[in-house]
Amino acid sequence: MARKQKPLRPYFEKMPDIGKELTKRDLSMGKRNLADIKEQEDLIAEAVKKVEEAGKPAEKVRARGQMTVYDRIEYLVDEGTWCPLHTFFNPADNEEGCTAVVDGLGKIEGKWAVIIGFDNKVIAGAWIAGQSENILRVTDMAKRLNIPLVWITNCSGVKLPEQEDIYPNRRGSGTPFFRHAELNKLGIPVLNAIYGTNPAGGGYQGISPTILLAHEGANIAVGGAGIVGGMSPKGHFDLEGVQGLIEATKNFKAKAPGRVETHFDHTAYFREVHETEQGVLDGIKDYMKGIPAYAPRFFQVAEPVEPKFPGDELNYILPINQKRVYDSIEVLARLTDNSEFMEYRPDYGPEVFTGVAKIGGFPVGVIGNRQGFFKNYPEYRGEDATGVGGKLYRQGLIKMNEFVTFCGRDNLPIIWLQDTTGIDVGDPSEEAELLALGQSVIYSIEKTDLPMMCIMLRKGSAAAHYVLGGPQANENNAFTIGTPLTEIYVMHGETAAAAAYSRRLVKEQDAGRDLEPVIEKMNQMVQSYYDKSRPIFCAQRGFIDEIVSLPLLRNYCLAFSEASYQNPKSITPVHQMILPRTIRG
Repeated sequence: MARKQKPLRPYFEKMPDIGKELTKRDLSMGKRNLADIKEQEDLIAEAVKKVEEAGKPAEKVRARGQMTVYDRIEYLVDEGTWCPLHTFFNPADNEEGCTAVVDGLGKIEGKWAVIIGFDNKVIAGAWIAGQSENILRVTDMAKRLNIPLVWITNCSGVKLPEQEDIYPNRRGSGTPFFRHAELNKLGIPVLNAIYGTNPAGGGYQGISPTILLAHEGANIAVGGAGIVGGMSPKGHFDLEGVQGLIEATKNFKAKAPGRVETHFDHTAYFREVHETEQGVLDGIKDYMKGIPAYAPRFFQVAEPVEPKFPGDELNYILPINQKRVYDSIEVLARLTDNSEFMEYRPDYGPEVFTGVAKIGGFPVGVIGNRQGFFKNYPEYRGEDATGVGGKLYRQGLIKMNEFVTFCGRDNLPIIWLQDTTGIDVGDPSEEAELLALGQSVIYSIEKTDLPMMCIMLRKGSAAAHYVLGGPQANENNAFTIGTPLTEIYVMHGETAAAAAYSRRLVKEQDAGRDLEPVIEKMNQMVQSYYDKSRPIFCAQRGFIDEIVSLPLLRNYCLAFSEASYQNPKSITPVHQMILPRTIRG
């Protein structure tokens, strides 16, 4: 009889326990916090509904015998695995309230994929401003995680009245086609389910993936009937030209270019053609069965197990009041398998925690900000110094550099739990080399070539937001998750107003003038900072990739962990890892 075990069992089978049960007092004190978070979640839910209902009513689309993009994704993705992203992304502030694409991570036939589809309710899936940036984020994610990109194409082409905001530029609507070529070059398959009429940019969107499957009513073409019929050599229109346009349109209406009979029967671009919309998605599922993916046992170091403590307790633990402290490890205990964590150098750089955890049975590195106060710290400020949690100091920066480097050596994907007020400032911090050490963390991140995700628990401030694995690390950062508590700014509004108006206040007071007009401007600035740092604003501008309720954060951690190990580009045999041995000593 064979004897079997998980790799490096003495290190991973049972790691140190973290977390404790919430007491009745904790739950009682947290009721107000729960209510405040619920208020934010209601606002977020209302905004989600508005995005999902953009364009034509779903009932009208279904009445024409079509599925909406949401129907198609629901049919395609394995139940319970859908993790939506970029729901609110709308950097150009489109009147449609979205970028007319829907995307996220989900399993198809048991394998993770990045999935994106044109919203056929919004201008028939047209290219609109900001959409190409959304698509590029999605292609970057597939590249970073090395997993398939699955498209649901139903694209009517460019929204012509706004073509100058869509068509050209280095990151305009043509750039995704080059990104698709890059994914193909890297061996990352791009699968495409094609529906409806897809002219011009929609045609290139249809043709640029690796595998093309089409509905029998679909077509893809360099130009549609309207484009072909609208060409006028005169440079202007007159009655004769308009009459010609009418005739051309009538002719092309009857027989649009790029039909199935062309691209299946003649050019053989389409691999499959299906009579039903579901049939096309079934074809995608069948191709996903052949996608490269390691069995979990190649990399799992333990059997997957839920945390000991329920995720909904995070609503009691994480204060919505940004000035209140909390135990960061209690947050981690609601995310990791069996609420275990193997910490790296716990007595050094106390303002950050670093270590190895298990998510879905897979080992991952975790880095986060500790909250609270640290006596006689940092050492470069003298014995009477008090360090403040959420801020970065010399030791913490050195520890993060070391830990990220070790993770890179062992190929451990990293989850960042960010809640930072910035990096320590002043002459002592400059003499302690914090500027260089912060940049060193960025260099260490870039050197690792690791997939990373970032959770913005609450605050993201100043350069620390970059250093702590933020979305700026776009060669490594697969996605960044926000919460109903997330705020992102260079500095807090009150701090900014004080910095901007302090000299003005002195000048006005010395001159004997009324200070109220200046105070009013300061408060306006504070309010503006507040309004432009809210979770929905952050998601619309792309500072975060999605807003996720605290109890659902583990779902995204699982998706990230499993996707990272599905088909990794580089493998460190678990028994050859150095980080767990370094931790134990």
